Amino acid sequence: LTIMLAGAMAAGMSAGSVQAAAAEDASGDLYVFIAASLSNAMEEIQKDFNETYPDVEILYNADSSGTLLTQIEEGYECDLFFSAAQKQMNQLEDDGLVVEGTRHNVVNNQVVVITLKDSDTANIALAGDSVPVGQYSREIFDNLGITDEVNKMEINEGKNVSEVLAAVSEGSNEIGIVYATDAASVADKVDVIAEAPADALKTRVRYPVGLIEDKEASEDDTAAAEALLEYIKSDDAMKVFEKYGFTAYKADDASETDDKAAEATEEADDTETNAETETTEEAK
Repeated sequence: LTIMLAGAMAAGMSAGSVQAAAAEDASGDLYVFIAASLSNAMEEIQKDFNETYPDVEILYNADSSGTLLTQIEEGYECDLFFSAAQKQMNQLEDDGLVVEGTRHNVVNNQVVVITLKDSDTANIALAGDSVPVGQYSREIFDNLGITDEVNKMEINEGKNVSEVLAAVSEGSNEIGIVYATDAASVADKVDVIAEAPADALKTRVRYPVGLIEDKEASEDDTAAAEALLEYIKSDDAMKVFEKYGFTAYKADDASETDDKAAEATEEADDTETNAETETTEEAK
């Protein structure tokens, strides 16, 4: 099954300086919710940012974008959200929780299959279906026609990509689906055996960032959040992202159209699934 999965995914694979928005004396506490796969890069960015803004304390909450979405909707204090997928940001925007005009696509990532070096176990680690990388994984399986084969394997489901990475790098599972940036962070422990073919993943792996409406934030907090957002969009920050394996987002009209079509299809599928569930419940 490992060979099948790697082979199917490999079949289609191809072998500015900062402009701060706030005053330099910005201060305050920032509650920043980030996708788990951004942790290493954002920790370094925090250090660089604090060289210019030493009085701003950044408090990270790193988890799956789906979990972070739920927490924001439940009222957790959050000043800035950096998601690993468009779906969660779209939901917050639809709910009126994203500050208008502050949403930006920043970086791209790649979905890969990893295996523990010299592994001899026979199971797979996957993120849950509410987690972006888990959603990307299942989309790939469906488009490659291997979902049934994967489901026959023993599956260890993680609550975010960090758990999946740990499951493979620590030897609990033979293979796992993670982002290329995560695999690179433990390159001494795991091997990348395949990248997702472009035609197997219609939903682009793009990371949007945006400010979240925070009624409890002071003027200083708001100014600090605006400064951090501008820093994340800067050339200096992009150098850090690229160091950790991300690539810069570049607007592409055709790609944007594809993304919107994929999102519309996903929403339609979700609606159909919910309708079927409701019908089944009524029949009971």
